[in-house]
Amino acid sequence: MGRGHVVETSVNGLTALARIVDHPTEVIVLDLGLPDVDGADLLGMIRAVSTIPVIIATARDDEREIVRLLDAGADDYLVKPFSADQLEARLRAVLRRSGSPTHPARVIVGGIQLDIAARTATLDGAELELTRKEFDLLSYLAENLGAVVSRSDILAEVWRQPFGGNDKTIDVHVSWLRKKLGETAANPNYLHTVRGVGMRLVDPGQ
Repeated sequence: MGRGHVVETSVNGLTALARIVDHPTEVIVLDLGLPDVDGADLLGMIRAVSTIPVIIATARDDEREIVRLLDAGADDYLVKPFSADQLEARLRAVLRRSGSPTHPARVIVGGIQLDIAARTATLDGAELELTRKEFDLLSYLAENLGAVVSRSDILAEVWRQPFGGNDKTIDVHVSWLRKKLGETAANPNYLHTVRGVGMRLVDPGQ
């Protein structure tokens, strides 16, 4: 790429998937327009075997499609046409997020235990079956334990979206997460909403 990166390319998706399995890389730039498999389907295959950050490169600028891809496991996206500088900035961002040494390997909040590297969570010793975005949301709130996190920050850090794009997805995921944590909005235990501002994760024992 001429910017200090070692780049490997693949002309089709299944060959790329085999390379990812055999030779893990730091980040994947995934073009949705592949000759052998739809890029959205390939994203699901990648997520089944790897947590390597994925940046979607697409000509599809439909907001619902972008949200669907982010919820399916993409870490960021770029709509064509884009410049090399834009791609470089997104690469730096996802590598910084995935490689930050400041993130603890394990987070404990009351009865919740998060294993960041393994992307697993338990509640009072029982495994929580979380989707990718539910885990991302919970771990982000855990990183900011006790602090009120704004909806715009959640959209930016968890969904990589500007505020105002589709913030209703936050409410949906929070509702699902609350159900799995055994609480409700009316009777919160861990997840507390601050009306008009955002939300925070608290240790109910403190």
